[in-house]
Amino acid sequence: MPDLPTPQDAAEATLFSECWDAVLSYADLCTGGSADARPLASEAFSRGIREARAAEAETGRKSFGRRARTPLLPRIPLLLTAVRQTTAAWEAQGQGGRLDPDLRLWLNSENAERFTGPPLDRPLALRGLRDMQEPDAALLWLAEVEAIPTAAVARRLGLDPAGVVEELQQVRGVFRDRCHRNHLDTPLSEECRSYARLLDAVTRSPAADVPDDLSRHLARCVRCAEAAACLKHSGGGLPAALAGGVIGWGGLAYLERRRRAVESGLSRGAADDADEPVGWAKEGDGRARIGRAGLLAVAAGVSLLALVVTLVPFGSDAGSDAAAESAGRQPVGEQVPSFDALPSGSGSGSVGEATSSTSSPRTPKSSTGTGTGPGSEKEAQGDSSSSAEQGGVATPDPSEPAVCHARYELSNEWPDGFQATVTVRSDYALDTWRVGWTFRDGQKVTQMWDGGFDQDGSRVTASAADYNKSVAAGGSLAVGFLASWRDENSTPVDFTLNGRSCTHSG
Repeated sequence: MPDLPTPQDAAEATLFSECWDAVLSYADLCTGGSADARPLASEAFSRGIREARAAEAETGRKSFGRRARTPLLPRIPLLLTAVRQTTAAWEAQGQGGRLDPDLRLWLNSENAERFTGPPLDRPLALRGLRDMQEPDAALLWLAEVEAIPTAAVARRLGLDPAGVVEELQQVRGVFRDRCHRNHLDTPLSEECRSYARLLDAVTRSPAADVPDDLSRHLARCVRCAEAAACLKHSGGGLPAALAGGVIGWGGLAYLERRRRAVESGLSRGAADDADEPVGWAKEGDGRARIGRAGLLAVAAGVSLLALVVTLVPFGSDAGSDAAAESAGRQPVGEQVPSFDALPSGSGSGSVGEATSSTSSPRTPKSSTGTGTGPGSEKEAQGDSSSSAEQGGVATPDPSEPAVCHARYELSNEWPDGFQATVTVRSDYALDTWRVGWTFRDGQKVTQMWDGGFDQDGSRVTASAADYNKSVAAGGSLAVGFLASWRDENSTPVDFTLNGRSCTHSG
């Protein structure tokens, strides 16, 4: 693993922490397992920082003391680009087995060649963002792709919170103008050039109808379809256009991770350096160690409290029951979020609602009912699962009461594919999980994040990743995926958690 760059000052240390969160999230998408995500992220991070510093130094020499615009992407998209470049290097060096199989196919296709080919043939969003002033480009990226609320973006960039919404709207207009100019500069076919003015006019007005001939052309021409996504800011297509044009492979999955991380409150800021690589802390530099020392002190105190709680015998009397309930009967891992395998973004890191979850399951008390059969004592979910679910095909018992609730969300849909999220809330603590559901229309899962998957016919079983196996009682877990469909794309049924039926909505 390469030596990680050392921040030059406190401001850069803050920036590094924010960037590492995004880099590790995307690296996890690109690798075949979480064990390879950190080496990929470290190598890419070092590559990107070296590139950024070299370009800034070169710009400084050319400016002769005057402030000159640095022709670079903002740090986060620059480092995500470095991840893509590092995956290409791994593939070329014979380390492709460590990468996602779909990514390897993409790396050896014409799609990947566009990012390294002639500048005028590169994706329009990449060229448009690079042509902007760096502060404007950073504002656009943080708000649209990282999905950070505008007030938080204003704090991060030192902007006036009262005017950041208006400034963001102006920046969107600047991006549109840059993309329009770059589209006209692109070597276009005669047919594409004939539609260029019409495309500009249609995308300027949110209420404008797309003529049938232009619609048919956009369905056939990738370049013009990209231009339409960059030029038309209504309808919510700008984040996907930016992510796909700058990151390339996995752009939609990365978007979903960042959105869910922000919504669940797991997107880390500069103050949380729990997953910061140790190479960033230097001896004698207290600034880089303050956050880690504070976290260790808190963890030690909570660990002591948890030890006291665990020594109290459960069920011995009413007082001990009350003490156990007040402590939640949860080990210290449930009280301090863990970012070991991924930072919060994926939201990173562990994405979704299951990140700040347990490290071991809670053992429920015996049922107070008078029955003596199996139903008289509920088993903690995650301690065991049905043999049918372990095999990938669940056979839920309808007589058992539901112990979980599943929510199915269709995030995006196109003619032959879609993106969706399955979120499950469990009544019991989990130390591992397997979530199953049945498609009704022959849908096929092609890629999943925050878990692995098996599909046997119409039955899909999603299993926990290393970093999100544990879930607190009453907590949630989530997986996102891409899939194909044909003719119909109805909501799946028969949701189960570790072999037991779940109620569901969606």
